[in-house]
Amino acid sequence: MEKYSVSDCSMVELDRHHSDRKGNLTVVENGKTLPFDVKRVYYLYDVPGGENRGSHAHKELSQLIVAASGSFTVTLDDGKCKRSFFLNRPYQGLYVKPGMWRDLEDFSSGAVCMVLASEVYKADDYIRDYQEFLKFREK
Repeated sequence: MEKYSVSDCSMVELDRHHSDRKGNLTVVENGKTLPFDVKRVYYLYDVPGGENRGSHAHKELSQLIVAASGSFTVTLDDGKCKRSFFLNRPYQGLYVKPGMWRDLEDFSSGAVCMVLASEVYKADDYIRDYQEFLKFREK
C-alpha cells in the first residue's frame, strides 16, 4: 500500500449548478468527480456541542467529507504531521486518502457531515487505537 501524507489530502471543488430562483444543485458522479467510485454514503448530524467524532484511521478506504449543512473542522494526522481543514460549504469536500487518522470537531448547531466512501463498511479496515495507528504507519 502506498503511504500518503496529510499533504496528499486536499479540498475538492464539486460541480455546482446555480439558479437564482430555485437554489443550488451539487453533483458527484462515479468515475468523473472523484478519484474513486462511491460504494457507501453516510452522514452525521445532531452532534452535541463539544463532542468529537472520528478518532480513527482506515487502512485502505478513501473518503470525501462534505459539510452538507453548517460547519466543522477535520484534523488529519499521518503520524508525523497534522493538518486541519474547516469545512463549511456544501459544494466543497475534503478528499481523505487511506492511512490518515482523522478527528472531527467544532460542529456548528445543525451541522450535517456527509461522507462518500470508496468501500462498504469493513470493520477490519478501521484502526481505532492511536498507538496501533502509529505502528501501522511505520510499516
